[in-house]
Amino acid sequence: MTPKVLVPIADGTEEIEAVCIIDVLRRAEADVTVASVGSELQVTASRGVKIVADVLLEQCRDATFDLIVLPGGIPGAEHLHASRPLQDLLKRQQDEGRWYAAICAAPAVVLQPQGLLRGKSATSHPAFMERLDPERAQTERVVVDGRCVTSRGPGTALAFALKLVEVLFGTRKAREVADPMLVAES
Repeated sequence: MTPKVLVPIADGTEEIEAVCIIDVLRRAEADVTVASVGSELQVTASRGVKIVADVLLEQCRDATFDLIVLPGGIPGAEHLHASRPLQDLLKRQQDEGRWYAAICAAPAVVLQPQGLLRGKSATSHPAFMERLDPERAQTERVVVDGRCVTSRGPGTALAFALKLVEVLFGTRKAREVADPMLVAES
């Protein structure tokens, strides 16, 4: 069965993170839905790049996803945090034991305030580390704790996306996406 993944985006989303996550998961053949939390499909990312979502988040309210993954960026992460429908989806995701993930500012700005990092080790962009539980904050590039995956920022986006492929599909698929020559040599 093909894993279903939701990638919410907003004005101010970090484009490297969003596009890297979407691209890598689609290369792995996940069913990725990009959803705008705003009222328009097109968002203007943090560096002015225009990204067009597949749907508005409102259309995803009743859907079930194997993974919800949040790109960071400011004010993008703040817009994600302010989205009540996204808060509801994330809470349900955790309650039902499914994967959720966030990178850059999103772990501290979205997951932490909603209690989604309670009792979990996590990381975020260095500028937001003080918002995480100091006893659980980690400085690794990617941190997995239970069904939660977090990462540092644009420079770790590829490692983060490949870890998401690994948790959904397994190590072999992650290696194949990272190095297509592995498939050719098999």
